[in-house]
Amino acid sequence: MALGLYLHIPFCPQKCHYCDFVSYPMAEAELVEIFLQALAREMELYSRSGRLHEKKLASLYFGGGTPTCLTAGQLVWLLENCRHFLPWSDEIEVTVEANPGTLNREKLQALRENGVNRLSLGAQSFDAMLLEAMGRKHRPEDIREAVSLAREAGFDNLSLDLIYGLPGQTLDQWEETLCQAVSLQPEHLSVYGLILEPNTLWGQLVEEGKLLPADDELALTMYNFARVYLHRAGYEHYEISNFARPGFHSKHNCRYWLNQDYLGLGPAASSWCGGKRWTNFAGLAEYISRLQRNLRPVAEETELDLQEEMVETVLLGLRLLRGIDLQAFCQRFGMELFAVFPEAVRRFTDLGLLEEDGGYLRLTAKGLPLANFVWQEFV
Repeated sequence: MALGLYLHIPFCPQKCHYCDFVSYPMAEAELVEIFLQALAREMELYSRSGRLHEKKLASLYFGGGTPTCLTAGQLVWLLENCRHFLPWSDEIEVTVEANPGTLNREKLQALRENGVNRLSLGAQSFDAMLLEAMGRKHRPEDIREAVSLAREAGFDNLSLDLIYGLPGQTLDQWEETLCQAVSLQPEHLSVYGLILEPNTLWGQLVEEGKLLPADDELALTMYNFARVYLHRAGYEHYEISNFARPGFHSKHNCRYWLNQDYLGLGPAASSWCGGKRWTNFAGLAEYISRLQRNLRPVAEETELDLQEEMVETVLLGLRLLRGIDLQAFCQRFGMELFAVFPEAVRRFTDLGLLEEDGGYLRLTAKGLPLANFVWQEFV
C-alpha cells in the first residue's frame, strides 16, 4: 500500500507579509535541534505503532516554513531518519521546498545525493519592487542563481511557485514574471492567487484601510492570462493552480487531490489515513513537549463517515482538470457518483459548469473560475 509523507519544517528567515502558514522566525540552534529530535521521534512512534503496516512511501514532501533554512547536515539527517523508520518505494518522489536565498551549492548537492529528486522554489515574482513589498528576502537574480545551481547539482525536476493578484501588481508585471519564469525552463509551475488572511500583516493593513487589495476582475484576468500563456509555452494545465511539462505532475500533491492516504508530521501537519483525519498541535512548545513524553502530538482526530468521504473525494477531484474518474469512484464507494449527487451534477451540467467526458466528470472552462460556487453545492 502506498503512502505520501509530509514533513512540516516551521522555521523561516522571516515572516512574509501575506503568509498564513504555521511558521516561526529561525530559532536558536539549540531549539532547532530539539525540534528535529522531536520530529524523528514522531516518525519512530508511527513506525512502531502498526498504523503504517505494509505501507511504503510513494512520495515525501518537505514543506514549511522554509525547509532549506536548515543546514545541509540537518536535512540529510532527516532524510536518513525517514529511510530508517519508513520504507521507501523504488519510484519515490522526494520534494523539498526552498526559498532562493537559502540555497548554496553544498546544500543542493547534499540533497540530490541523498535522494531528493524534486525541488520547489518559492520564486513568487520576478519584480524586485513587488518582492520587497511582499517581505521576501530574495531578489530576481537570486531565483536565476538558485535554478542554475540546482541544475548543476543534477535536479531535472524543478518547480517554481508564482503569486498573482498582489496589491499594486499590474497585468504587465504579471506577464513579465511569467516570461522570466518560463525562460528558466522549469518542469512545473504553481500559480496561486493571493488570499489575504486576517492574521497576516497585509490582511491587517487591508482591514485598517491602509492597503488596497487587488481588484477581483484583474486577478481573474491574470489567472486566465497565465492559463493561455503557459499552454502556449508547452505546459499542461492539470490542476486549478498547477501546470507541468508532460510527465512532471506533482505526485505528492496528486495524492491529496485523489483523496489517497498521506501522513503529516510536524507542527500543524494534517494526515488522512484509513478513513481518519487528524491534525497536530500548531504550537512548537506543545508539539515538542508531547513527543518528549512519547505521546502523539495530535490536537484533533476525526473519523469520516461514507458520505463525508464521498464529498471530500468529489471536492478534491474536481480540482484536477481531467476531473473525477467515475469508474474509480464507483469501485471505491460501491455507488455511482451520479446516484449520490444527482441534483448537483444535473444543475451544474445544465449551467455549463460541469461536463462528463471520457468517463470523467470535470469542470468546464467556464466552470473553472467558479469552482468555489460549484463545490458548495456538494457539501
